[in-house]
Amino acid sequence: MKFLEDRIKNDGQVRPGNILKVDNFLNHQIDVELLDEIGKAFYEKYKDSGITRIVTVEASGIAIACAVARWFHVPVVFAKKAKSKNIDGDVYTSVVHSFTYDRDYTVTLAKKFLNADDRVLLVDDFLAVGKAMRGLIDICEQAEAKVCGIGICIEKGFQEGGDYLRERGYEVTSLAIVDKMTDDGQIFFR
Repeated sequence: MKFLEDRIKNDGQVRPGNILKVDNFLNHQIDVELLDEIGKAFYEKYKDSGITRIVTVEASGIAIACAVARWFHVPVVFAKKAKSKNIDGDVYTSVVHSFTYDRDYTVTLAKKFLNADDRVLLVDDFLAVGKAMRGLIDICEQAEAKVCGIGICIEKGFQEGGDYLRERGYEVTSLAIVDKMTDDGQIFFR
């Protein structure tokens, strides 16, 4: 979507290691008007899919998931990265690797919030190698919930995550696909 590409070009910063910083409008300080446009874009794409849950991983995906859920009028459920005493009862778990932090997390999601009747839209801020999405898909499979689509704000098209998910039949909608970033800060979109 041009509105997001323009914002990335104007306010994003390229850092060494193929890192794209968008913390001044998307995943630290949040431009809620931009977030509303993001939510609307995903709603327009998936409004006829019968979505019953928006699912993401904490933390950066939560605000995006809430913006999307507002359009669908359905709950947000997020997988937690840390063990918590306030999650009681049975949980689904999956191990995910964070590209940004270069570490593994065992994410958990309470079974009472996801089941076989659910039709899920997975959302996140970034898609790089796809490990977070694979973990969420694993949790949805454990719950026998149907993944109806995957909504990504920014996909790093030069990494394998998007291709991996699409090759396995998942409908991935990325609002901005970055094909290349240069050391001097240039960003090229698909």
